[in-house]
Amino acid sequence: MQTQWATGYVIQPLTVTNTGTSTINGWTVTFTLPAGHTLTGSWNGTATVSGQTVTIKNDGHNGTLAPGAATTSVGFQGTRPNGNTALPSGYTCA
Repeated sequence: MQTQWATGYVIQPLTVTNTGTSTINGWTVTFTLPAGHTLTGSWNGTATVSGQTVTIKNDGHNGTLAPGAATTSVGFQGTRPNGNTALPSGYTCA
């Protein structure tokens, strides 16, 4: 996490790494926001929200990753109820 305050936080970098042996031409990260949290914004990825599940897909400029390459410019901002220190969890990458 980059920074947090009583009613929100910024998570960057959200690092996506190609651990395979061939180049990929697109990636998707999925995670769960704690109850009461909302996604305020994201960058270097296209985010969609369904309930508390957030899906971020690559933008055109950062979807191709060679084996071992990573993108570290992806991030997002969330809001939360004052005093709630829970953070998103259950990150998966495809």
